[in-house]
Amino acid sequence: MVRFSRVAATVVFVGLAFAVLVGCDSGGSRLEGTQWRLVGWTVSSIDPANVMITAEFAQDRLSGNSGVNSYSGPYKLGPGDTFAGGPFAGTLMAGPEPTMRAESAYLQLLGQAKSYKVSHGTLTLYEEGGNESLTFEAAN
Repeated sequence: MVRFSRVAATVVFVGLAFAVLVGCDSGGSRLEGTQWRLVGWTVSSIDPANVMITAEFAQDRLSGNSGVNSYSGPYKLGPGDTFAGGPFAGTLMAGPEPTMRAESAYLQLLGQAKSYKVSHGTLTLYEEGGNESLTFEAAN
């Protein structure tokens, strides 16, 4: 009886450990509850330091400020480092022309992102070809 209990306890422990490990790498868990500020991108004509663009990941939704307007839409991570976001909806306020261009470029790049990496307080999104397209720093 004691031998059976030890075997059962070992099976339960291994199962729980596996569930924890799988849970840490599933879906949006790596980004869930995080907030970011855009610090770099492939749009060379606009300095992201001049525009407040943010991203917040919560409950399978990506939302934030896209320069002038607020935006929101679904996102999905995995398998591996794959990323998919959108479609995104936003408010319809107008702003200065350079900021509106930045907003449009950001939302386009965000919708084209195909993979991601989080490292040392930085979130990088990559386009389909594997080139960096958007770089964020942790805001929280």
